[in-house]
Amino acid sequence: MSSSTPTEATLGALRASGYAPRSIAEELRANLIERMSSGAAMFEGIIGYDDTVIPEVQRAVLAGHSMNLLGLRGQAKTRMARGLTALLDEWVPVLEGAPLPEDPMAPITPQGMALVAELGDDAPIRWMHRSERYVEKLATPDVSVADLIGDIDPIKAANEGLDYSDPRALHFGLIPRSHRCIFAINELPDLQPRIQVALFNILQEGDIQIRGFQMRLALDIQFVFTANPEDYTNRGAIITPLKDRIQSQILTHYPESLEDSMAITDQEARLTEDQLKRVSVPSMVRRVLERIAFEARESEHIDERSGVSARLTISALEHLVAAGELRTLRNGTAHTAARLTDLLAVVPAVNGKVELVYEGEQEGAAGVALSLVRRAIRREFPAVFPDPESIKKGKVEDPYQPIVAWFNRNEVALLKDQTDDEHAAALAAVTGLEAVVSKYCPNVPVEELPAAMEFVLHGLAAFNEIGQSIVGSEVTFGDLIGNLFDPTEED
Repeated sequence: MSSSTPTEATLGALRASGYAPRSIAEELRANLIERMSSGAAMFEGIIGYDDTVIPEVQRAVLAGHSMNLLGLRGQAKTRMARGLTALLDEWVPVLEGAPLPEDPMAPITPQGMALVAELGDDAPIRWMHRSERYVEKLATPDVSVADLIGDIDPIKAANEGLDYSDPRALHFGLIPRSHRCIFAINELPDLQPRIQVALFNILQEGDIQIRGFQMRLALDIQFVFTANPEDYTNRGAIITPLKDRIQSQILTHYPESLEDSMAITDQEARLTEDQLKRVSVPSMVRRVLERIAFEARESEHIDERSGVSARLTISALEHLVAAGELRTLRNGTAHTAARLTDLLAVVPAVNGKVELVYEGEQEGAAGVALSLVRRAIRREFPAVFPDPESIKKGKVEDPYQPIVAWFNRNEVALLKDQTDDEHAAALAAVTGLEAVVSKYCPNVPVEELPAAMEFVLHGLAAFNEIGQSIVGSEVTFGDLIGNLFDPTEED
């Protein structure tokens, strides 16, 4: 329909315009087909689901199915449910004065029918935008049948002299008021079983029952549910008869590639223009940060059933940039590049975003976070520089020998608040370090050269080629044997 609001204001004018009512399932189906024919994306901002989740949602829409998006936290379930509104007609007519958003040409309540019967073609209408046609409810244990379905309104019944069985004495809940809308229930297993039972007839037959009074309403609703796997929540379950009535269950997942994960983080991170001017993030540092989430999902210290939300890396990137910004403010400089040392600042972003198993609790949240950073560095390092494990097996030459030899007699301390010049000078003092970076990263931008040099040190420490100790905001690299006996070592 037209992007501007239609001008028809009465039922007669609507009929004269040639308007033909259609169900919400027909709207979604027709608009999806139109989008696919034009090559437009089904969802905005959904990354990594093109070959998995989105085709399943498309099939459900084409089939006219209600659907349950099942997956761990932070997998864009709610965003996809809200994104379905883009497949609705931009404007639909609504009978003005009816208790529900009813089609003027097909009213469903006694009040709506009486209004059309009394006024005929003069019955007033208004136009409802698709942004008004999405209703969402978070399932919590205190949700009642009255909230969702409705209840008798004794005050209305008394004031108007109505019997309780009169449909006009009813106060409609969220679901009937979602007529011709998308209705989403988030965290469905948290809904008490007796409340889930109340959804049976609405999903299957379309009628509702309030306080023993049954009403047959031809409700036209697109139901979308979201849920975490039942074996994780332990707070409830989707009862089997309700599962049977939800026509499509669609499994969501975390990003399968580092690139998709980075794209999601970049899209969602709330960084100001001022921060982006003050702080640049070298690609090596950025990839290590993103890999923290992948390592967390495989960590023996973290409950895999709870999942590791994409919010972890979003928050971590915001912390990383904030650490660089704080350094510029303290040093009175205009710009800095993020460093691997700054990853110490992401510990608060990891804490609270993961659920630790018993061994993880014993290790401590901060210890687990630092361990994830170290593992992320160890995993990413061979993608850029020669793998120390392959060197030990004699498969490739050893470019690190001058660096390791230097640390047998020396050490270098890197602090988060060092100026860029101090940071670069400390790294330049390490024999052979710049030569390794020049050989294996010949095209690295000058601004990212210190980050690449620091990456080598962190990588060698992660493979136990040199020692590393962390005290407060200072990271010291030195002789491996010396660090083994260093009582201040915290990593």
